[in-house]
Amino acid sequence: MKTVARQLFRTCNKLFTRKTLNDVVETHSSNIETAAQMDNIQHLTSPSRNTSVRDTNQHMDAVIERAHHGGGWLLSGIICINILILGCALVSGSAFNSVAITAVHRQIFLIILLLLTMLWMLFYKVFTSRKDEAVSFKDGHAGPAWLRAGLLLFGLLSLIMDIFKIATAVGYLHCDSAVKVAFPVVQAVFLFVQTYFLWIHVKDCVQLHTNFTRCGLTLTLSTNLVVWMAAVTEESLHQTDIPDLNFNVSQKMYRASFVNKKCNCSYSACNIFKEATYYLYPFNIEYSLFASAMAYVMWKNVGRLVDDHSHHRVKFHTKDVCSGPLTGVLLVVAGLATFIVYEVDIQTGDMKKRDKALLIHFIMNIVIVSMMSLSTVIGCIIYRLDHREHVSEKNPTRSLDVGLLVGASLGQFIISYFTIVAVVATKARGYLNALNLTWALLTVLQLGLQNYFIIEGLHREPFHVMQEAALHTNAHAFQEHPEMISVQESHKSSYFLTSSHDKPSWKRRVLKEVCAFLLFANIILWIMPAFGARPQFDHPIEIKFYNVSMWTAIVNIGLPFGIFYRMHSVASLFEVYVIS
Repeated sequence: MKTVARQLFRTCNKLFTRKTLNDVVETHSSNIETAAQMDNIQHLTSPSRNTSVRDTNQHMDAVIERAHHGGGWLLSGIICINILILGCALVSGSAFNSVAITAVHRQIFLIILLLLTMLWMLFYKVFTSRKDEAVSFKDGHAGPAWLRAGLLLFGLLSLIMDIFKIATAVGYLHCDSAVKVAFPVVQAVFLFVQTYFLWIHVKDCVQLHTNFTRCGLTLTLSTNLVVWMAAVTEESLHQTDIPDLNFNVSQKMYRASFVNKKCNCSYSACNIFKEATYYLYPFNIEYSLFASAMAYVMWKNVGRLVDDHSHHRVKFHTKDVCSGPLTGVLLVVAGLATFIVYEVDIQTGDMKKRDKALLIHFIMNIVIVSMMSLSTVIGCIIYRLDHREHVSEKNPTRSLDVGLLVGASLGQFIISYFTIVAVVATKARGYLNALNLTWALLTVLQLGLQNYFIIEGLHREPFHVMQEAALHTNAHAFQEHPEMISVQESHKSSYFLTSSHDKPSWKRRVLKEVCAFLLFANIILWIMPAFGARPQFDHPIEIKFYNVSMWTAIVNIGLPFGIFYRMHSVASLFEVYVIS
């Protein structure tokens, strides 16, 4: 037994003393990411034969050192979770309780978060990003042009909203808290600072002050999410305050903390600014979500080593695409016309006009989702005929896009399924109930098909990348036969000539037509609920079945996610269009 034990001890000793570098990496908590970074280092350094072994070892030692300090991930996650839970409690308490917690307390908390986030951005700009070794790599996939342009546009409109808020709060300054003036002022400064910061640094893969940077980015992420929750709550409560629904239900509890009946504005134009503010809330909501997504990608890229050559640049072209955009524009115009009629007739209070407005609204939405479902099926068939390979490289931006797409669609799924249950369980009759049920069923179908279409498109290699790969493969084959070099050159010149002048294949054209049509269709489906269309409250079937309090909670939770889903689908479809 002693001999066997000694032999086992010697074997184990040999195994542990002969560890390779990969074995050392695997002992750390972030072994998977570290191994990927090691592969990136080897890939990055292999083309350059003049790189010394010492530099390579220093890179490897830096990776191993970062693996030892993986506590930054945990600490930043704890910070984010605590801020989000506290912010959610304050936002909910200020919305539904007008005594213990008010809107002023919530705004003081938000001011503190905004100031801390701006201080960290200033630190990053002054002390971190200026170091030579701080940002050695940049993620080409992070912060595409359309995302930064959307951030700039929504930030500008959010700045206008804050100006209107300041003008409104000044009118109530004689009888209300000065915090309501200070908050939009601080938020306006924050919009400017954050937009500049994300525009410049969204592609950074930070290699210095990594733990502090992770904590700062999760602070930025959680701050934007809390601001998003506050904006969604205010906008939802404003839209929930609907005229008489022929039910003896008081909606005062939902706006107790946002309206002070004893305080009157000091000038006449105050109500105009207040109403204009609510029309700009959707843009502020989208800005917060855009900024949150960009902060999350930066957080994932902290300490990441990226090969810049792995990003293939694609350009946006509208050539040979006509029917999809044209049909989409016509659908947007028709949707806007019916939306205006719906808003005007609903506000009249006449039951006949209300039923007519609901009829037009339901029919328009059924037509939109039916056309979208049909076009998505066509696009999915094209995918089955397409032989492009799937992208296999690690990409935090693409993973986030897919996660947001699936997660945000759950909001619309919830509302649709609750509507289906209410209509079927009550055996409701009448054309409005039939149209409402049809709309809910078709929405479920359309969401599933569109999610599959977008996710499949995002994971396909761009067409021009596949063509270039085929060209390089043929060139390698020609190099093995020197007598065919002249033939290779002629093929190469003819390839670039035909690729620049010939029309794309019919599969590419169909995919672009489908993407363009779906893009415009999602825009109109974003506009209608974002700017006040609430058939869930104007049609009483769900309220009768679930009661006002439960149905209000369902809609106010699910609808903001549904609105964001449509806007995020527009961005994703644009990317699918470009790579197609």
